[in-house]
Amino acid sequence: MRRLVLASASPRRSELLKQAGFRFEIVPAHINEDTRPDEDPIAYVVRLAREKAQAVYAQLDDPETVVIGADTTVTLDGHILAKPEDNVDAIRMLRMLSGRTHRVITGVAVVTATRFEVAAEVTGVQFVTLREEEIAGYVATGEPMDKAGAYGIQGYAARWIPRIEGCYFNVVGLPVALVTSMLEPHFLKGPLGHRI
Repeated sequence: MRRLVLASASPRRSELLKQAGFRFEIVPAHINEDTRPDEDPIAYVVRLAREKAQAVYAQLDDPETVVIGADTTVTLDGHILAKPEDNVDAIRMLRMLSGRTHRVITGVAVVTATRFEVAAEVTGVQFVTLREEEIAGYVATGEPMDKAGAYGIQGYAARWIPRIEGCYFNVVGLPVALVTSMLEPHFLKGPLGHRI
């Protein structure tokens, strides 16, 4: 029987995959997430998603396993805004996003015994102009610290986002429709959609 494994410790990705009706195990991947020189944001997240999935697949060494890896980043003016290193870095990122429209990109990879498939989802996210005290107060909550771009659309920062263009779930961290289409060839269709 096929076994689905999520190569991520993200509670948001886990919640979204459960919401879509999948049963799966969680085995976090531990890889170097540094960018390469002149690496394009889409190439960056797709590479990390693939490396996460491949690392976990190699660790499990089970031909019946299907591993899904994902990585999300925020990009503005060609700059990759990953998770902030500290409060100062979070403030810097939020100042950059203030009053602008940025892109959220999630790379997704599915790895099996015989092949791997990769794809990416891109969503445009508009921010209102933020006051310095709003930024400082938000950073003080700690919410930005484990999130690409230093914010979570599903949290307090939702009040600053009047408009998005594209998949909402992508901004949360996992483009559910894309993931489902990638997993479809590996699992039978059940009464609630694609399940194992």
